[in-house]
Amino acid sequence: MEHVPKIWSDTLADHRDSVREAIIEAAAAQVAEHGLTGVSMSGIAQAGGIGRATLYKYFPDVASILAAWHDRQIVAHMAELMAAAARAEEADRLEVVLSAYARGSRRDREGHHGAAIAAALHASPQVHQARHALEHYISTLIAEAAERGEVRTDVPAGELAVFCVNALNGAGQLSKPAVERLVAVTLAGLRP
Repeated sequence: MEHVPKIWSDTLADHRDSVREAIIEAAAAQVAEHGLTGVSMSGIAQAGGIGRATLYKYFPDVASILAAWHDRQIVAHMAELMAAAARAEEADRLEVVLSAYARGSRRDREGHHGAAIAAALHASPQVHQARHALEHYISTLIAEAAERGEVRTDVPAGELAVFCVNALNGAGQLSKPAVERLVAVTLAGLRP
């Protein structure tokens, strides 16, 4: 007999959201404990405290659960970048966002299984859309800085944004001091 989770929330929609989040969290915990290839629907159901039939009502397979987890990480990372920009002075926004992006890239790849998860999930269409949104956001910051004379204008802002994102993607492999140096080098490449 399937274990039915107790109602955690006041409304059915809130309950569904809570169950979905519990499943995603259980999957992330399973990956951290067993590695990407050691995760199963049974393990996720057990770790989440729900029945397998309930689990299958929400997700058809492990890959879809991991994709949902990754989508959530992407949204949180973009929100973090925008919040960092909002707190910064106008003249510092580009540097603050690039630094936050590099630190986030490094943080996302930390841990025993981070690289395996990243490799498995970074080919999804959602990641390509998120990358495009990130490049557009950074391009806007670059264009604003160029108008103030702080960034070169001989290369279009969109191309400079692609340069920044690609340069800072390498931060995932580096130590914290190396990440800071990489951000400084990237910013130097943007100066007039």
